[in-house]
Amino acid sequence: MLRCADVITHSGAFMRQFSFPLPTALAGFVAVLVGYASSAAIIWQAAAAAGASVGQIAAWMTALGIGMGVSTLALSCWYRAPVLTAWSTPGAALLATSLQGSTLNEAVGVFIFANVLIVLCGVTGLFARLMKIIPPSLAAAMLAGILLRFGLQAFSALEGHFWLCGGMLAAWVVAKAHMPRYAIVVTLIAGLAISWLGGQIQSAALRFEVVAPAFVAPHFTLASLTGIGLPFFLVTMASQNAPGLATMQAAGYRLPVSPLIVATGALALLLSPFGVFSICIAAITAAICQSPDAHPDASKRWLAAAAAGGFYLLAGLFGGSITSLLAALPLPWIQMLAGLALLGTISGSLHQALVKENERDAAVVTFLVTASGVTLLGVGSAFWGLAVGGISYAIFSLARREAPLSEEKKA
Repeated sequence: MLRCADVITHSGAFMRQFSFPLPTALAGFVAVLVGYASSAAIIWQAAAAAGASVGQIAAWMTALGIGMGVSTLALSCWYRAPVLTAWSTPGAALLATSLQGSTLNEAVGVFIFANVLIVLCGVTGLFARLMKIIPPSLAAAMLAGILLRFGLQAFSALEGHFWLCGGMLAAWVVAKAHMPRYAIVVTLIAGLAISWLGGQIQSAALRFEVVAPAFVAPHFTLASLTGIGLPFFLVTMASQNAPGLATMQAAGYRLPVSPLIVATGALALLLSPFGVFSICIAAITAAICQSPDAHPDASKRWLAAAAAGGFYLLAGLFGGSITSLLAALPLPWIQMLAGLALLGTISGSLHQALVKENERDAAVVTFLVTASGVTLLGVGSAFWGLAVGGISYAIFSLARREAPLSEEKKA
């Protein structure tokens, strides 16, 4: 029979596991804010290209928020690691340009087809085998290349919005020096105060609206599956899942790849008729929850991702209000907040990428190609950075192994 003292002790330990320090919860909030701010407009364009009405687009946003929230919460709590999910932003961009002339039913057919392929890719273990051969230095270099533009956006915004961005930067520097765990909290509050005083928050644009997910029956055509579905699958795996898993590994979280791909792909497949075109492993937003700023203890950073899952669910519940919320906030505020939140991850990634001298050249190639933003054959720069860097790494490694043999033959 349990004593009251034992119950209280165990209950206290359980509650301490799920306590959310303010910087940890804020990291989850910023991650979701950055995710929506960076690509919500692209999703609306993709849905509109398929002929979706405003109400149907809002229903898509609701379903996407629910899908991200459920997957992020479930995976982070299960693995006790910061597993943040996201939709495929490169995939959404591809859909926005490819769905013109298609119907909403055909678009849903494309989602189902691509997500079936993703699940098969996870079940067969093909993707996991590929991820095991990626050197950590190249994964870190790719992550730094992906995040570079967010850092550059933050400081380039100083030119046209000096008082807002300069004030946020000053607040971050002072807070980072004296209370580093709360630096982003102070920055967020300072930015809101400056925006409010400067009349840059458009409160009239805010609207409260709850829209339920809406089922759309799929329609499959050979042309849409081969012309849109197959490229969408490849772009999603190469430009979203690969960087997401590489980001996780670069942060020190080496989780089983195949179960993650199967879980996210299966949930996306289930929700495809409601407009969930993809659920992937996040890269950029995950880096916010995986950084030391989220929590100094790496084993507790999963709480930041869990908080993000909760905010995703809230965003899904108010999916119809997301666009008005983003429209009310000044874009430079979002850019500066995201850039400063990612500074620690950028510096850590660059250090890991360049720390080994014999891998440095290949890492720099990976970093520069990824940061270039080049798109070839419809595939984004993250994939090509890893591909070109990987080829360089293999050639350099082979040359180093052959050099001692050549010296021995001469001797």
